Amino acid sequence: MIEQGVVEVNGAVITDQKAKVFAEDEIVIHVPEALESHMLPEDIALNIIYEDDDVVVVDKPVGMVVHPAPGTPSGTLVNALLAHCGDQLSGVGGLKRPGIVHRIDKDTTGLLVVAKTDAAHQGLASQFEDRSIDRLYQAICFGVPSAADPRLMGLSGTSFETGNQLKITTQLARHKTDRQRQAVVLQNGKHAVTRVRVIKELAGGAAALVECKLETGRTHQIRVHMSYAGHALIGDQIYSRRRKLAGPHSDVAKEFPRQALHAASLGFRHPISGRDMYFKAPVPVDMLDLMSAMD
Repeated sequence: MIEQGVVEVNGAVITDQKAKVFAEDEIVIHVPEALESHMLPEDIALNIIYEDDDVVVVDKPVGMVVHPAPGTPSGTLVNALLAHCGDQLSGVGGLKRPGIVHRIDKDTTGLLVVAKTDAAHQGLASQFEDRSIDRLYQAICFGVPSAADPRLMGLSGTSFETGNQLKITTQLARHKTDRQRQAVVLQNGKHAVTRVRVIKELAGGAAALVECKLETGRTHQIRVHMSYAGHALIGDQIYSRRRKLAGPHSDVAKEFPRQALHAASLGFRHPISGRDMYFKAPVPVDMLDLMSAMD
């Protein structure tokens, strides 16, 4: 908006984004009418868990990208929502489009909350910022995280809490040589915390169904943290390429085509009514079949 010349300080238009402001300055923003989005609505079926005038909660299927990008200009969740919501959307960012306040990877399934109004977008964004959003994921990983593992106990940033719950606290940043990857770094990264609880051992202890709770929401956070801890997710083509299961379950794990990760539950305070809301999405069939094959 500063670049568009619609921001004034003390009656003068400001075009420098680094311009300083002081106490008692009068700042006026001339909010333009929201433009039609350049992204096209597409009639794509959605599994909508909840919807009202302000928010919509969707159970995203595997293979769907959340937001259009150069490599995926169409067929995304945003394209589907543009068609579903029609003229109900607000002008978040100056364009009529759904307010995406968090994302999950293309091949991760599960719950997302999307804002339909500016006020809802701001309210949800503030909850993600103050980490009051409750997000639980279910994943299938190599091995079984355990406090009895001396390697884990000696790994920087890992500890075990009450109930044998693994806590991973590190900094994350883009990988130095592979721009598609994230990596654990010692400095100049973003603070990231993941808590991991074992739900069930699989494949005779060679794998496990785990629950991952996000305290922060960094790109690929669960996938990077689990790989760092030595328990990469089965099917993860980026962070567990070389991992294999020994024994009769090796082919089942090798053939699973995506990271075994599902955003299973989502809790937040309704950004307008203030009501506490909590949603669950069942584990998808492909992960259920994988667990059954390794049970």
